[in-house]
Amino acid sequence: MNLRHEQKAVITPNDVRVLRTRLSAIMKRDPHASPGGSYLIRSLYFENLSDKALREKLDGTDPREKFRIRYYDHDISYLILEKKRKIRDLTEKTQQVLTIRETVALLKGDLPELLETEKPLLRELVSKMQYEGLRPHTIVDYTREPFIYAPGNVRVTLDTRIRTGMLSTAFLDTDAVMIPAGDIPAILEVKWDAFLPEIIRDAVRVPGTHMTSYSKYQAARIYG
Repeated sequence: MNLRHEQKAVITPNDVRVLRTRLSAIMKRDPHASPGGSYLIRSLYFENLSDKALREKLDGTDPREKFRIRYYDHDISYLILEKKRKIRDLTEKTQQVLTIRETVALLKGDLPELLETEKPLLRELVSKMQYEGLRPHTIVDYTREPFIYAPGNVRVTLDTRIRTGMLSTAFLDTDAVMIPAGDIPAILEVKWDAFLPEIIRDAVRVPGTHMTSYSKYQAARIYG
């Protein structure tokens, strides 16, 4: 089980500029980022009619989980199914690659198409779509600037331009219209394994803010 610590903070555009300069001096850019140091992420979150994932998030239920599909930089040839579990103050993420055909079947709710899958995570999602009523629900787009630091396997990200789309079937449409997800300007995320080096702890301190469990999915649900 790969459990990691994770902390988040809602920050301002000016905080982003300050942190970008500060982190660039002590951390490396993620090699998967573009030459400009960032990439685009689109995620599709699954929810049921009783808003199980959202309610568990707001109530601080422990443990809790949520499913999502995502892709990067408008490239729908590489689709990732993820299950994210929160256990006390730790986070576990399980991933599996999906084909476009599998993704379209999930979007349409065509579960018989997927019943014979040999992919365990996809099989678990299909089962929970059958018995818990999970369905594709909310799209979230954002731009991510990632920084990495080897000691502690630290990853710090600055997420900006957080946008949402309520029509889940538009997930694979890279030209789909998206709107701002409320009034959240940016989110700072800090993730690490066993320890967080003091130099990073000091670098991510932002006066007037505090670490929280606030999520982009939570922000996107402002519209329903």
